[in-house]
Amino acid sequence: MPNLLLVRIHTDDGLVGCGETYYTPQAIEGLIHDWMAERLLGAEATDIEAHWRFLYERCTAFGSPGAEMRALSAIDVALWDLLGQSCGQPVWQLLGGAVQRKVRIYNTCGGPGYGAVKGGAPAATLHPGWPGHGDEGSPGPLQDNWASIHAAGDLAEELIAEGIAGMKLWPFDRHAHRNGGLYLSMADIEEGMRPLREIRSRVGDRIEIMIEGHAFFQLPAALRLAEALREIRPLWLEDVLRVDNVATLADFRDRAGLPIAATEMRLGRNDYLDILNARAADYLMIDPTWAGGISETRRIIDLAQAFNIPATMHDCTGPLTLFAGLHCSVASANVVFQETVRAHIRTFYERLIDRPPEIEAGRLLAPKDPGLGTSLLPELFEDSANRVRRSELA
Repeated sequence: MPNLLLVRIHTDDGLVGCGETYYTPQAIEGLIHDWMAERLLGAEATDIEAHWRFLYERCTAFGSPGAEMRALSAIDVALWDLLGQSCGQPVWQLLGGAVQRKVRIYNTCGGPGYGAVKGGAPAATLHPGWPGHGDEGSPGPLQDNWASIHAAGDLAEELIAEGIAGMKLWPFDRHAHRNGGLYLSMADIEEGMRPLREIRSRVGDRIEIMIEGHAFFQLPAALRLAEALREIRPLWLEDVLRVDNVATLADFRDRAGLPIAATEMRLGRNDYLDILNARAADYLMIDPTWAGGISETRRIIDLAQAFNIPATMHDCTGPLTLFAGLHCSVASANVVFQETVRAHIRTFYERLIDRPPEIEAGRLLAPKDPGLGTSLLPELFEDSANRVRRSELA
């Protein structure tokens, strides 16, 4: 997972808060240590909102924040972890207490190597900085991306047996990889529909199907795709076309005739307000380690609720993203799903954190321990293990 950046913030009384974010880790490392550390070192760790606002206002002086918001997200998650530890309470308790102590999950059908250099998409093997999204994996244990194309019925039955309510897959991405997203032939459509029809034939409506498009398709291809997908009654279509033009996204929602989920590709409440005002989505997808940390995620969830639009938490990266989303979900009446990748949870999470998330019959349980309820393993930060950078008071 070379795109995963792990952050620890230490206090003078010995507490350690943990955070993370994903994509362009060296750029984010520079933002945190060359710039944001000047605000934090020597400051009161529990003044979370003051730090968030100070850093955000200076981020926006550079333009629309991308890497800056990811850096701020990692810091904010670590500060909430510290606050919970200092109070002896899990973060969800500090956010107002439990609304739902068990949070419904779905499985994004990636394999153990999804997002990693080895075993990821062909593009990911060429350069560790390129996203590996949309790859089909290879046969083997927990290779859910491969199974979602080649053994979709078997996979659906397996997930149902675990109590998992939904599965997200991308059977049309292969055509974008081959020839771009300008055109989908009817043969392309039929090839992508084959595993989806197999799921419905095998298990009926006992599992929800979510379609991921990774923003690969232009509007005409997306509309042709939506027309075909009505047959299998998906819960939502997610990022089938690019989300950088909200008006086009709203047009797609009006014409698709299917629910639309959008999108972890927008960062901060202002971006999400544009989507809500344009009536461009039926579900808001939020990544807490991209969109502004736990602080901003909570605000976006509440903003969506004001529009009667449910939120759903994104996680296809590291374990602290899952935990951060889980705390926001537990404390909210407006989060319908938490995304999980079971292949990640059962393989590389144990190499990063000391306590795994608890899942029972397809639901994540509210963490009981103070703070996030898990911690990054200390050995990850030994100089000989990984690239490590430290900033501290003189």
